[in-house]
Amino acid sequence: MKILTIAQTLIVTTPLLISVPGKTLSHHLNNGKNIQVITHPVKSQSFKIDTHASKINWLAKKVTGTHNGVIAIGYGELHVQNDVVIDVSLHIDIRSITDADLTDKESNDKLVTTLKGETFFNSAKYPDAAFMSTSVVHANGSQYTINGKLTIKGITNEVSFPATIIINKNKIIATAKMSVDRTKFDIKIRSKSFFENLGDKVIYDNFDLDITLFANAE
Repeated sequence: MKILTIAQTLIVTTPLLISVPGKTLSHHLNNGKNIQVITHPVKSQSFKIDTHASKINWLAKKVTGTHNGVIAIGYGELHVQNDVVIDVSLHIDIRSITDADLTDKESNDKLVTTLKGETFFNSAKYPDAAFMSTSVVHANGSQYTINGKLTIKGITNEVSFPATIIINKNKIIATAKMSVDRTKFDIKIRSKSFFENLGDKVIYDNFDLDITLFANAE
């Protein structure tokens, strides 16, 4: 009975410690004793992407070689909580697509026109592509895995890719590489997955995006 009495006394007289991130609570026990709350404030911040400094390099491969160029970012944001990125959104200006490997102007113009045309990205009807993260996994240090939804030509598919994100006070530098299966976005021209007897006319289904982002705190 003495042991039970001592235990009851400890429960009644000892303050209850509660850790609640970002919240302040005020409660009382039935006997009028205060609950002691330890709070951990949540630090949230938004970073706007610098569209002039940021860019996306693209690389497409075919049987007879490769083509590469640049696509501009229309706008985008990263959200940070307690010095960890938790959300990423990008809007990509498909109309800005350029080719960097063809030095002959006529050939270059022809390729860019084809890429913007109906058989590829159809930029007249779908001027923007978009990426919205659904989850951002912080592995360690500056290493992340970003999962989300990529929309091209009005078609949305799930994608996942690794990224390196460095947060330096009010600035962010991020790099990432993403491989995209174009056929999932109804870009099937010269794909051996859908057409036979293409020979050396085959364009491989996947193209690569090499993303470099610079962002500033809002």
